[in-house]
Amino acid sequence: MLKAPESLAWHRAGIGPTPRGLPPSREHDHVLGIVERDEAVREGCPHRIAATICRDRAGRILALRRSDTLSRFPGYYDVLVGGAVDVGESYEEAAAREVSEELGVRVPVRFMFKFLCREGISPVWFGVHEAVVTDPLVPDPDEIAWQDWLTQAELCEVVDQWIFVPGGREALRRYLQSGSGS
Repeated sequence: MLKAPESLAWHRAGIGPTPRGLPPSREHDHVLGIVERDEAVREGCPHRIAATICRDRAGRILALRRSDTLSRFPGYYDVLVGGAVDVGESYEEAAAREVSEELGVRVPVRFMFKFLCREGISPVWFGVHEAVVTDPLVPDPDEIAWQDWLTQAELCEVVDQWIFVPGGREALRRYLQSGSGS
């Protein structure tokens, strides 16, 4: 067995137009307005997260444990490196930026799929990407407490045993079902 920033503007994503004060539809990923993160979570507004599943040359997937000091899912395990899509930024731009900020490497990211995750703190549109990382990682300790490269079999063994971020667990399952994980 294996062992194991608050001022960003978040996109209010739904189907537009929607009268002010009413929640957007959760069926489509269209920006209706801009709210702060805490407001988006408090009101249950769907917002956008760009996330990347990183692989090494051997095909292993990066697993990580989030820092205990993070405000959302502290100490949880994840396979996604990512964060909020800034105003005017594409999912791809945000994914590349987040990989650089959190892992200290610059790599091209490739868009894989998008899905609405209803589990967790509030509804989130995840734009999931894939990247092959060949350089040594320099993880940001404020974001990542632990990381290791795991095989698909190892991840499948622990994804329901370790406490995983709900969106990361869902993204991993979709990624592996798509055949990308082989």
